[in-house]
Formats: sequence, C-alpha cells, structure tokens
Amino acid sequence: QVQLLESGGGLVQAGGSLRLSCAASGGTFSRYAMAWFRQAPGKERDFVAAVTRTGGSTKYADSVKDRFTISRDNARNTVYLQMNSLKPEDTAVYYCASAYMGLSTNYPSGYESWGQGTPVTVSS
Repeated sequence: QVQLLESGGGLVQAGGSLRLSCAASGGTFSRYAMAWFRQAPGKERDFVAAVTRTGGSTKYADSVKDRFTISRDNARNTVYLQMNSLKPEDTAVYYCASAYMGLSTNYPSGYESWGQGTPVTVSS
C-alpha cells in the first residue's frame, strides 16, 4: 500500500486560500485514484474531492464546488487541493486517501490508504 503524507494546513481568515499537498510513497502513484476527505470535530468524515488515476476526471462535493480544485502530478507523486474563498464551515482536518486501481468514489470505504491528516482552521 502507498503511504500518504499531507501538508499545507493552517489558520486562514474567511475568504482566504490554502493549498494542501499529499505526497505518496511506496507505490506506483499513477495506479491510484486519489481523494480528499475532511472531518470536523464531532462529525463524520465527509467527501471533498476526488481525481482519477490519470487526472483526466475530477468530482467535488456540492459544498466546495467552484471553490476547491483537486489536481495531481504523477511525476511528483503528489495530489493537491487548492482551496479558495474559504469559509468557517470549511474548518476540519483534511485527509488524503488512495484507491489502488480504483474509481474516484465519494465513499471512504472505497479507499484503502489514508494520511494522518492536516488541520485547516478558517476564522470569521
């Protein structure tokens, strides 16, 4: 299984931007569909965005559509989440996940490897 390490989280004011990165190691990155999920305190882990193995197709949760962009660089074994126009309700720990030869599903059960998470706090 691939190992995942997120970075880029932090504290930002509402309306600001952050770019999260997830570096993968230990596997052939291009064989993995990748996704971002997030979990706010006391809530379930929610789907944010996913990208196919080639990067040719993406999908987003309605709550982040038109504000967030997922992308990947298979040469750098990295997936990104560009987050713009951040809102306080985006505050959560953000997790990167991978699915070997998988589809870019919205469901956590579709992913077998997870990073440790990076916290994002958006102040009002």
